[in-house]
Amino acid sequence: MCIAKRLSGFHAHSFYVMIRKEREYRNVIHQYKNNGYNIVLDVNSGSVHVVDDIVYDVIPLFENGSREAVLEQLSGKYSREQLNEALEEVEELKEAGQLYAEDTYKDYVLDFKKRKTVVKALCLHIAHDCNLACRYCFAEEGEYHGRRALMSLEVGKKALDFLIANSGNRRNLEVDFFGGEPLMNWEVVKELVKYGRSKEKEFDKNFRFTLTTNGILLNEEIMEFCNKEMSNVVLSLDGRKEINDLMRPSRNGKGSYDIIVPKFQKFAESRNQTNYYVRGTFTRNNLDFAEDVIHYADLGFKQMSMEPVVAAPEEEYALREEDIPAICEEYDKLAVEYIKRQKEGRGFNFFHFMIDLEQGPCVAKRLSGCGSGTEYLAVTPWGDLYPCHQFVGEEKFLLGNVEEGITNTEIRDEFKLCNVYAKDKCRDCFARFYCSGGCAANAYKFHGSITEAYDIGCELERKRVECAIMIKAALADNQEGEE
Repeated sequence: MCIAKRLSGFHAHSFYVMIRKEREYRNVIHQYKNNGYNIVLDVNSGSVHVVDDIVYDVIPLFENGSREAVLEQLSGKYSREQLNEALEEVEELKEAGQLYAEDTYKDYVLDFKKRKTVVKALCLHIAHDCNLACRYCFAEEGEYHGRRALMSLEVGKKALDFLIANSGNRRNLEVDFFGGEPLMNWEVVKELVKYGRSKEKEFDKNFRFTLTTNGILLNEEIMEFCNKEMSNVVLSLDGRKEINDLMRPSRNGKGSYDIIVPKFQKFAESRNQTNYYVRGTFTRNNLDFAEDVIHYADLGFKQMSMEPVVAAPEEEYALREEDIPAICEEYDKLAVEYIKRQKEGRGFNFFHFMIDLEQGPCVAKRLSGCGSGTEYLAVTPWGDLYPCHQFVGEEKFLLGNVEEGITNTEIRDEFKLCNVYAKDKCRDCFARFYCSGGCAANAYKFHGSITEAYDIGCELERKRVECAIMIKAALADNQEGEE
C-alpha cells in the first residue's frame, strides 16, 4: 500500500498505487488527458500511472494486440527504439499486475445475501419539520410525504437500543441527527446523546454522533455541546448570497445567508477547521458552482462539499443532460484552483476530490457503497425503519420499526444485492470501485429500480474521479519538485 513516485526507466515520471484486490471481472484500462497530464488507470488493480505520450499511445494497442502490431501501427510516429523501450515498460507493469489486471471481486458479492445483517449506522429523523423552505428539498420542508412531527425521547431511545442489539460485534456505531431541521428538537437530541453515552460501557460500544443543520437556530450553547459530543457537523449553505437566498429562503420568503454565515464561520473556527463540512447544492441556477466553492474558501472554510441537485426534469432548476459539458468544465476549473491554492499554502478540502488511492474503503463498501437498507437505516419520528433518509415516506420500502425490528426482509435482501455487479451500467464503468454504484434512491426515483443507475449522476461522478486523480498527480509532481 504505497505510492512509488518514480519507476526506473519510465518515460516522464510515473506513480502508481497498488491496492490489494481479489476480483475477476473485466480487463479495463481508462485513459484520459487532464491539465497537461497523461493519466492511465487500471481499473481492476487500482493502479494509476502518469506517463508520457509514447507509453500513453502504446497501452491501448498492446492490450488487445501483439508487439508486432503495436510497432506497425505506431512506426510512423515513433522510432522502433522508442517503441521497444515503451513496450518493455508496459510489459513490466502487466507482469506486476498493474496493467490489464483481472477482476476477482465478482465471486465475493455472491455471499452478500447470505451474510448476517449487522446495522452500524442510523439516520435519526429527529424532526419532520423545518424553519426553511428550500426549493429543492426532497423532504418537502421536512414532512417526507407525511405529517409534521418531532421524535419523542422514548422513540429515540428505542432506536438506539435497536442499533445496539443489531450491531453484532461491531464496536463503533454512528448516529446522525437529521431532519427537517434537528435543532427544532434540540432537547431530545441532547438527551439521546446522554442516553447513548450511558450505554457505551455496558455494551462495549462507542457512539459517533453527527448533526446536519441549516444553522438558523444555532447558538453558543449548541456549538459548545456539539464540539464536545458531535464527531462531525454538516452545515448547509449553497455558496454566494444570491444563490443561497434564491434556493434556501425561510418560510416568510426571506434569505438565510446573512443569518447563518457568521454562525458557521464561528462554528468552523471553534472546531479548529476540522470535523465539519459546509455542504451546498448546485442547480441549473448556478452551473458556475466552482465560484460558490471558492466563495466558501474565501469565507475561511476549509472543509466543503457541493452536490448536484437531484430533481424531477420538469423543475426549472433541475440539471439536464445538455448541462453536463458545462458542469464538467466547472469541475476542471475548480480542480485547477484547488491545486493552485494547495501549492500556495491556503488549500481547502473538497469532498469529491478527496479520493483515497492508498487505502480506500473495505471490499464491501467498494462494491455496495453506503450500505443503505442493510448496514445503514433511517428512523422516522414514530420509529419506522427505512433504507435511508431519501426513501422515507415510500411505503414500499418500509422495513419495520424500532420495536419489532426488520420485518420486510425481502426489501432488505434486495438491498444486500445492490452492488456494482448488479448494475449493468456499472460493469464497464471505470469509476465503479470509487462510487460503488451510486445512490440507490436516485436510481429508484429516475428508473424505478435500485439496481439501475442515475445517468447524470454517473457522468458527473466519472468527471470528479478524473479530476481527483489528476490532482493527486499534480500534487505529487509538485512535492517531487520540492525535494
